[in-house]
Amino acid sequence: MIGRMTDRTRIVTSGLLLGLGLGGFFDGIVFHQLLGWHHMICTTDTCKPHTVAELEWQNFTDGLFHAACWVLCIAGLGVLSSGDRLERFARPFFGWMTAGWGIFNVVEGLIDHIILGIHHVRPGPSQGAWDIGFLVWGGLFTALGWIIARRRRDAPTPAGAAEHTTS
Repeated sequence: MIGRMTDRTRIVTSGLLLGLGLGGFFDGIVFHQLLGWHHMICTTDTCKPHTVAELEWQNFTDGLFHAACWVLCIAGLGVLSSGDRLERFARPFFGWMTAGWGIFNVVEGLIDHIILGIHHVRPGPSQGAWDIGFLVWGGLFTALGWIIARRRRDAPTPAGAAEHTTS
């Protein structure tokens, strides 16, 4: 199946898979681990555990989340590495990867923050504003990535063609 993909399909697929995985890693590393604002599944209003057992459960579910992000990245690299002549696809690839990151933020934000409420970007009195900001960020990344990916390349000048100017 991968061997029969067109170059465009390969770039779109690998860029989106890597963007989803890298967006998830960013979320998990920054919001879960570095800032400690939330975990994949929060069991309290502040997402701060009350017991060691709650912390162990939160760390376990965060680990499952990171494992899924890793699988997405490996799949994206596998799709990407199955092609040749990819140098001309660098800009579209990074565009689709940025769009994938944005899609991750929008989907994860809608499902986990808004619909299920299993955690919020930053729990507390302003959690709705943080959740909306996260969705806006995702929307902007999705739009920016799409613009970068869809931007037409400048038409190449044929080799040896001289530019003519009129005076």
